[in-house]
Amino acid sequence: MFEFLKINADLGVIFMCAVGVILSVLLVIGIKRVKIFDPRMNEISSFIKGGAMAYLYRQYKVLAVFLVLMFFLIGFLPDLGFGVAAAFLFGAILSCCAGYMGMRTAVISNVRTAESAKKGLSSAFKIAFSGGAVMGILVVSIGAFGVALVSYIMRLIDPNADPNLVNQLLTGFSLGASSVALFCRVGGGIYTKAADVGADLVGKVEAGIPEDDPKNPAVIADNVGDNVGDVAGMGADLFESYVGCIIAALLLAADSFNIVNSYHILLLVAGGLLASFVGIVITRLLKTKNASLSLNIGTYVSSALLVGVSYLVFSKNIYLFLCVLCGIVAGVLIGKLTEIYTSAKYKTVKKIAASGETGSATNILSGYAAGMKSTALPIIVIAAVIVISYSLGIVSGSAFGDQAQQCGHIGVVLAALGMLATVGMIVSVDAYGPIADNAGGIAQMSNLDKSVREITDNLDSVGNTTAAIGKGFSIGSAALTSLALIVSYTHAAKLDTIDIFSANVLGGLLIGGMLSYLFSALTINSVSKAANHMIAEVRRQFKEKKGIMAGTEKPDYDKCVDISTKAAIREMILPGIIAIVAPIVVGIIPGLGKEALAGLLIGATVTGVLQAISMSNSGGAWDNAKKYVEEGHHGGKNSEAHKASVIGDTVGDPLKDTAGPSLNILIKLMSIVAVVFAPLFLK
Repeated sequence: MFEFLKINADLGVIFMCAVGVILSVLLVIGIKRVKIFDPRMNEISSFIKGGAMAYLYRQYKVLAVFLVLMFFLIGFLPDLGFGVAAAFLFGAILSCCAGYMGMRTAVISNVRTAESAKKGLSSAFKIAFSGGAVMGILVVSIGAFGVALVSYIMRLIDPNADPNLVNQLLTGFSLGASSVALFCRVGGGIYTKAADVGADLVGKVEAGIPEDDPKNPAVIADNVGDNVGDVAGMGADLFESYVGCIIAALLLAADSFNIVNSYHILLLVAGGLLASFVGIVITRLLKTKNASLSLNIGTYVSSALLVGVSYLVFSKNIYLFLCVLCGIVAGVLIGKLTEIYTSAKYKTVKKIAASGETGSATNILSGYAAGMKSTALPIIVIAAVIVISYSLGIVSGSAFGDQAQQCGHIGVVLAALGMLATVGMIVSVDAYGPIADNAGGIAQMSNLDKSVREITDNLDSVGNTTAAIGKGFSIGSAALTSLALIVSYTHAAKLDTIDIFSANVLGGLLIGGMLSYLFSALTINSVSKAANHMIAEVRRQFKEKKGIMAGTEKPDYDKCVDISTKAAIREMILPGIIAIVAPIVVGIIPGLGKEALAGLLIGATVTGVLQAISMSNSGGAWDNAKKYVEEGHHGGKNSEAHKASVIGDTVGDPLKDTAGPSLNILIKLMSIVAVVFAPLFLK
């Protein structure tokens, strides 16, 4: 059996992807069995679904123009051609499909989660997790299917195909996935946070009405944003992370046939799919009394199964197995460290909540400092993984006569793959959160019993922490994957060494370091501008429509949805263009060139990873500090601490859901752009 899979590893991956699709269909059938008879719940659900799908259609129309232009640009370049262009388009289309299908499931799951909450926490958890699991399964199944299909087609056409051609097609595929992911993450993040900030500042702070109160004109836009940002955007983000990691591993494996080959990578991917599916099924079957415990059990089961699979794949080279194990352990550690800094169970969030008693400034300062502090231990973990896996790779290659440095790089990318191989489970846990959040909004707007909202709030609180953990996984793996892609770029650009004391390399380092700050500034400012429009509109409606607060007049929800939609589509373009154009411009400008581009990639990776961790954890901590106060601590709702915590949360919103998670895509996208367009820099 193993020998068959060794020869047909790509078919093994495709088979596991088919299993994943079948599992996702079964989950959708189970979700749809929950019937909704409350007309108000159906009405609110239809508003959210309509707004989410309308946004996605408009976003994909803009993306279609970009993809067509890129297709012809790549196609007409003599060193690339229409084969690479087709792979680019294929990767982009699959990324769009994963986001679309996952969000379709999310918008039918939210109302059913609210309905199931009438029966208790366990029933609501199963529906919310099933909706998230569909997204998780589709992300890994579609992503792995695309990579395996490209590999299988090339093997079918020509078993002795030029490895460089195969690598070009794979990098083209990854470029398509990365491009779509950046636009979806940035656009979705701008949409959801503009609505969230507007709804919170005017609704909670100024008007003093509860979260998700139907009197708030921005409430539908806020709930729509949970889907387009935290489901579709997040799905595209982790789709890109997963695909990029697999392809980075395949690129390095192609240059070192002695210690590791492509079938090792594909077998590990297939094993990761199996581990994720088993973890999802177990979590779904548990009789849940504690949502956090159930999610942790599923995650740990997936990780344990992956350890066993990794051992089978690399049984003849125990050092490579240890590289994968490093990544698995690092993923768990980063997840736990993220939880410590963002969960109300620990002192960091409690201190931020307490600081709000003396005002908004102290709340913001404590949250900002916590985010900066939270970079220390995860970075030490990442650095340790790089050093240990690199050393293990060198040891593993010494017995096979491979180049020591190359084997070290393979060790690092295997660690990254170990961290991301169970991303199906990670996405399932992450996507569950916004579904639970939406369910709470529907319960509030439909005037359901308070016990229903208490259950959805419980699920949502856990979801905030799991979302932060998911971002931690993504950022940690981005650092390792980006390093592997930079190595692939140096091979493609024929750079034997990178002299960091060279003037052009130093210049590139500074430019790269600056880009992550510029990118963050653009995305945060985009949220600020869109939120200003949203705040003005909500204030206008409260002022001109006196019947809204009295409950005799219906707010104009559509106007707020339109503000977020237009802002997201408009503002996502410039950051996306910068990410693609900057590496190409630096690579072709005389006096900079391919050496400076290598420096740019390194500089962007260092500053991007640090900023991403800091911003994501600050935002997560502020969010849970607000919820901690709302539970009755430090004066509870409508207290001074609560008002301060709402301000802190709105400051953190664009950091954790727009700029922070977009940075991990930025550093990988620039690296893959450098690899794809490397032939241009050799002339």
